[in-house]
Amino acid sequence: MLLTRASEYALLSLDIIRTAKSPIGVEYLANELNIPKSFLAKILQNLAKEDILVSKKGAKGGFVLSKPVNEISLYKVIVAAEGKAPAVFDCVQYADTCPNGAMGLCAISPFLAKFQGKINHFLKELSLGDIFEA
Repeated sequence: MLLTRASEYALLSLDIIRTAKSPIGVEYLANELNIPKSFLAKILQNLAKEDILVSKKGAKGGFVLSKPVNEISLYKVIVAAEGKAPAVFDCVQYADTCPNGAMGLCAISPFLAKFQGKINHFLKELSLGDIFEA
């Protein structure tokens, strides 16, 4: 599956964070979006590890964007949120997930790989600015 709830929650959180005047905490975001706090905390930590967010410490701490929305690709957000590259078909990226166990012999494998490449290119070209400022 290309996008799961992790990606959705990441994007919803980034939308709030980008418009905030000060760092936004996990608890505020979880309440505002009605998302389990522990799940959201993991997602935001992954976004911070991938330099999409910066975590500010202290009483007025929370998360802020590390750079302008036009410099953050949707692909990077998805990879950070999901913990892996997006895949329309898992069998294209991982030979061990091929349902037939014969990815090299699969008649549609070349097409699926090309299709996935086009989607990855599109996601890399699409920035958060394209989404939020459209």
